[in-house]
Amino acid sequence: MDLSHGIPVRVQMETWVSQDEHQEHHQFDEPGQLVKLGDALYVRYVEPTEDHMPVTVKIKGDNAVELTRGSADGDTRLHMQFIAEKEVTAQYRTPYGVIPVTTITPRMDVVIEDNQASGQVYVEYRLIADNQPIGDYRMRLIFGA
Repeated sequence: MDLSHGIPVRVQMETWVSQDEHQEHHQFDEPGQLVKLGDALYVRYVEPTEDHMPVTVKIKGDNAVELTRGSADGDTRLHMQFIAEKEVTAQYRTPYGVIPVTTITPRMDVVIEDNQASGQVYVEYRLIADNQPIGDYRMRLIFGA
């Protein structure tokens, strides 16, 4: 199967957020696209929220995942890297300026099927800004043709 030109996939995204005493859970099932470039898989979809934010999840093997939310030319864009058991700093561009944020990823599981047209990504991470924890997050992405 040639993934270099992209194929339509079903994207199931589930997130859990813990901030102080506040807990949130979000889940959706949307159409998306899967593209393979080099040794990386890209899962693209649009969030079903009022902002309709484009999201790209880049899967680079089983030890590195990147999440980009927003567009390069928009006023809001977040690009985070998750590397198992590592701390990584990123830039969160908002209408009010750029905020440096750090992710610490204690757990990450990536399973890609042999045909590479389906798989699962699970990431647990802590988000930190200005040396203060913002919250603990979990993300599960399931995609398949």
